Amino acid sequence: MIGVDVIGQIRRAYFEQGRPIKEIVRTLAVSRATVRKVVRSHATAFKYERGVQPTPKLGEWVEDLGEILEQESALPRRERRSTQRLFEELRGRGYDGAHDSVHRFVKAWRSERARVPAQAFVPMSFAPGEAYQFDWSHETITLAGLPLTIKAAHMKLSHSRMPFVRAYFRETQELVFDAHDRAFLFYGGVCRRGIYDNMKTAVEAIFVGKARQYNRRFLQMCSHHLIEPVACTPASGWEKGQVENQVGNLRDQMFRPKPRVKSLAELNAWLEDQCVAYAKRTRHPEFKDRTVWEVFQDERASLVALRGPFDGFVEKAVRASTTCLIMADHNRYSVDARAAGRMVLVRSHAERIVALLGDEVVADHPRQFRRDQIIYDPWHYLPVLMKKPGALRNGAPFKDWNLPPALGEVRGLLRSHADGDRQFVKVLAAVLDHGLAAVEAACAEACAAGIASGDVILTVLARQRQPIMPPSITTPDALRLKHEPMADCGRYDSIRKVA
Repeated sequence: MIGVDVIGQIRRAYFEQGRPIKEIVRTLAVSRATVRKVVRSHATAFKYERGVQPTPKLGEWVEDLGEILEQESALPRRERRSTQRLFEELRGRGYDGAHDSVHRFVKAWRSERARVPAQAFVPMSFAPGEAYQFDWSHETITLAGLPLTIKAAHMKLSHSRMPFVRAYFRETQELVFDAHDRAFLFYGGVCRRGIYDNMKTAVEAIFVGKARQYNRRFLQMCSHHLIEPVACTPASGWEKGQVENQVGNLRDQMFRPKPRVKSLAELNAWLEDQCVAYAKRTRHPEFKDRTVWEVFQDERASLVALRGPFDGFVEKAVRASTTCLIMADHNRYSVDARAAGRMVLVRSHAERIVALLGDEVVADHPRQFRRDQIIYDPWHYLPVLMKKPGALRNGAPFKDWNLPPALGEVRGLLRSHADGDRQFVKVLAAVLDHGLAAVEAACAEACAAGIASGDVILTVLARQRQPIMPPSITTPDALRLKHEPMADCGRYDSIRKVA
């Protein structure tokens, strides 16, 4: 195969210099056929292509290999097997040919399929305040020195492209509600439509077309914020392509390398700062002369005013055990003793677990996201402790009890007494009637006097509850008698004698 330099010499010698073919052949040491081919084709380069590639060994296996490739074409690219794995598959079925034949066939087959025109899309345009897009992603961070996979909630305003990211331990519904509240507070308003995929926390059933059966609590959240929810077609991520792209872009910006934080609150504060910084340095894809942040500042005026946070909880009725514990999100939480053995309504908020007995709150705990934890509030067990004071020493809820300073000092002093537990339980029982602040003050007074006794502390509390004696009334001079009567009991004797 001659190079383009020789072709150029042949063309110049023939067309420019007018030299005959015989002289060109003799001068450049090429064949007559080559010169005629260059002159007649007017081509400046030639490429050799084999017309037919013989595959004697693969011939009978072409059908099997085509079926395998057809099946794998429906899989994501990263799940398709390499030509080496396909070669090993055929070898297992009895193929005794070379890997090169398999490789050439697969390459040609996939190349032919790639010539099919790509699916076309229509560019989308959104008015200010018209819509936002929401999605989740899974990211890896270093939390308190340990690697951890967290869930990141992504929201993006469709007009200004302003991003928002917040990290959570779960993807549960109450956290979806919290992510919306945090995002709307960050934006300073709400869009009129929300575009989602068919996540289970929002959509319960998919019908023909765009018809959906939304979750009842999700619809309540949308109604509270005056949002019209719109669900994408299944497996059609391009319908919310802005937030899909944001997941990949902000992953590089914020989660590579892995952020090292001490708490999720620290990470979320940093993420908000990074969203603002990203918006200020990134050019808007439509308004090339402005940044995302500048377009967002204009869009704020078109957002619907905030109506306050949505009370986003998920509730479930459970029965409290006889040990005053309820199960919530793979953890156990204590409830007030009066709820033991009864059905209570457990409300899971983003950061708290609340239990209600009727309309009365019987538990309110900070939410724990590690599994198989037991979270006690020792004050829930106080009515039980009054009946069984011996449980104070070894009761699980009372270990490492973080008592107020004066109460803790009294407990330490009473441990040396034979009935110290019973005395201290009497002091704790007074909290139900007098309140923790009053009991703490009484304990401080007793400790200052050097007397640590349950009876003394109860006496101090009783004295504190006695009504204050009213001041004596001073009689004005105008009301005083000029002649005050004299008390004379002897008059009774005179009466008795007369009788």
